[in-house]
Amino acid sequence: MLTANQVADYHRDGYIIAPQFLSAKEIDLIGRAARQDRKLDAQSQGRDDGEGGNVRLSLWNHPGNSVYGMVARCNRVVNSMEKILEGEVYHYHSKMILKDAKVGGAWTWHQDYGYWYQNNVLFPLLSSVMIAVDPATRENGCMQVLKQSHLLGRVDHNLVGEQAGANLERVEEAEKRLEKIYCEMDPGDALFFHCNLLHRSDQNSSNQARWTLICCYNAARNNPYQESHHPSYTPLEKVDDSAILKTGLKRFEDDDSQVVWMGEKSDQSAKSLQSLDKS
Repeated sequence: MLTANQVADYHRDGYIIAPQFLSAKEIDLIGRAARQDRKLDAQSQGRDDGEGGNVRLSLWNHPGNSVYGMVARCNRVVNSMEKILEGEVYHYHSKMILKDAKVGGAWTWHQDYGYWYQNNVLFPLLSSVMIAVDPATRENGCMQVLKQSHLLGRVDHNLVGEQAGANLERVEEAEKRLEKIYCEMDPGDALFFHCNLLHRSDQNSSNQARWTLICCYNAARNNPYQESHHPSYTPLEKVDDSAILKTGLKRFEDDDSQVVWMGEKSDQSAKSLQSLDKS
């Protein structure tokens, strides 16, 4: 679980990298499960990055009982999120970013709350943890963040390709004043980041894939005022950290719980900006 000093750093800078947050055995298990998971692959979708590339990801709402669900529900992750968000949290959604070698697309500068604000969530009391399944390097398009940019508050977003992109003028001015960090990580390292932190990534032109698991959480007291395609408050059943290894190679195709996949048609977070651009 994150220490008090790490949580303080998170609130100061908008992010924290926790080295070896998952053990070598745990991350090896997750990587093998993901690459063997036919349902994860079948449910993947592409997002035009506006730069001639395409980002492939699979996105689901409820954590379930697969090995990925054990990560999203384990005490180590959930208790850390509850320290960050200062109270009970629930699982907002998870996704696997499948940034394959040579073809993995970019993410434009954005804040996650730039998407989620459209989902009737009043306060930016959301946070995500990105866990490196593969090494994340500059060469294969690791995440870049603008340190302390969460203090800007929510920036207006527009549609860039099929992604929500932060207002370019604001981003350019923020880049002049804030430090840009390349979040290079080893497998098992975890990046916790604020929903208003500006972040992006380059296309992957290297020979090394960069797959990452991202689990997103909302504070229970921040329940959306209207239903959207992501869940409203749903009590989260925590599991012991040991559940990850005990579950083994349990993939989505082996999971008997109901998995709600977010396909391209049902995920309206970015597409809702289209109507705003026309107004």
